[in-house]
Amino acid sequence: MHERKHGTYASISEWDSFFAANPDIEAIDAFVIDSNGMLQGKRLEAADGSTLFKSGVLFSASALVADVRGYGIEGHGYGSTDGDPDGAAMPLPGTLVRAPWTRKPTAQVLCEMTHVKTGRPYWYDPRHILADVVALCRADGIHPVVACELEFYLIDPKRNDDGTIRLGAHADRSPPRRGANLSMEAVDDYGEFLDRVNTAAKVQGLPVAGCVSEYGVGQFEVNLSHIADPVVSADQAVLLKRLVKGVARSMGMEATFMAKPFVAEAGSGLHIHASIVDEAGDNRFGAAGGEELLRHAIGGMQALLYDSFGFFAPNFNSQRRYLGSFVPTSRAWAENNRSVAFRIPAQQGAARRIEHRVAGADASPHLVMAAMLAGLLHGIRHKIDPGPPAVGKSVGGDPEFPGDLVVGLDRLANATLLSQYIPKEYLEVFAITKKGEYLDLIEHIFSREHDFYV
Repeated sequence: MHERKHGTYASISEWDSFFAANPDIEAIDAFVIDSNGMLQGKRLEAADGSTLFKSGVLFSASALVADVRGYGIEGHGYGSTDGDPDGAAMPLPGTLVRAPWTRKPTAQVLCEMTHVKTGRPYWYDPRHILADVVALCRADGIHPVVACELEFYLIDPKRNDDGTIRLGAHADRSPPRRGANLSMEAVDDYGEFLDRVNTAAKVQGLPVAGCVSEYGVGQFEVNLSHIADPVVSADQAVLLKRLVKGVARSMGMEATFMAKPFVAEAGSGLHIHASIVDEAGDNRFGAAGGEELLRHAIGGMQALLYDSFGFFAPNFNSQRRYLGSFVPTSRAWAENNRSVAFRIPAQQGAARRIEHRVAGADASPHLVMAAMLAGLLHGIRHKIDPGPPAVGKSVGGDPEFPGDLVVGLDRLANATLLSQYIPKEYLEVFAITKKGEYLDLIEHIFSREHDFYV
């Protein structure tokens, strides 16, 4: 059921060519992308680069389904009753680049985890979960084009005495004291940071398409360009997060993609723009008959929305984001309206698209995109009507909205429609992992509990 063909991996000649052009490199970071959208792997000495590109690097295969701490969770077997075996992380072609923010000259390479005996990729790799949904789309003649937007805060790497976080600033500046949505002054104030992000993105080949100051105090958003390969787009979103964090750290700050780092400030989202093209690459949403196609895609996203919520809001803090303004808490859609789950931007023709605004910035881009495209495919296959668009600000009020982490994870594990596109076993494994993470979190007393109950 889960058997896959052997992957195509980077050759030793790719490493040799890279090292010849970058002889100062002293280390190489080899990593895979886990179900949290985080990078797990090892830092190797440059002298071990040849071995890495010949036979990979060994570490726990269960890293793909670990919690945010990298811990395996009892309950689904992977990383526990199976003895936590190693896999071989094999470098993927075209992903070897410099990490220009590091103090020691360092390269990085994205890998795929494979079984040490069979050489086959693991079925529960989030990249493959997404790739399988994309394959279903393409089998139906649906070719997605997608782009990610990520919001984040710059914070002080030093915590307050009570362990809470505070806003950060670089050089001789004090942290910002007010919101500055779309402020060019805020962009100027953090110009050095943003310039370094752009420069590092060019070095790594990440298609950064712009950066804006967002609603929250000290909050920014970075956009990636639209591309026709959803797996690569999701890879780019994860690698962009690493880049932003690395550049911030090199400047004495920290970047966080936590969904709701500050109670009184706007949450941080992962917004995904999606259109579909024909064989010639022309946008079908903007062509004749495209409006009906677009409506069906929205209808399918609505149908799978709540059952996918465990992917969109995967942890305890994720749920807090839905208490904020302009964060969707219903299945509403509309044209040019930021308060709905599915926004149709004002552009027409070749730029006609859907903006999926539900997920937090802490979610896995691969799993969010897999659920989104599954909904798009489901709606087009079954010609689902999304109903009338919302008028004005959508304020939620939907009794089905899964505004609780455990409820969302339970819906994911038992999702009937979503399991037609994503293996049910994977939905169960993910839900068990995130429930275990939540239980470990709440086994300790929060300081506010003392305020309320002592």
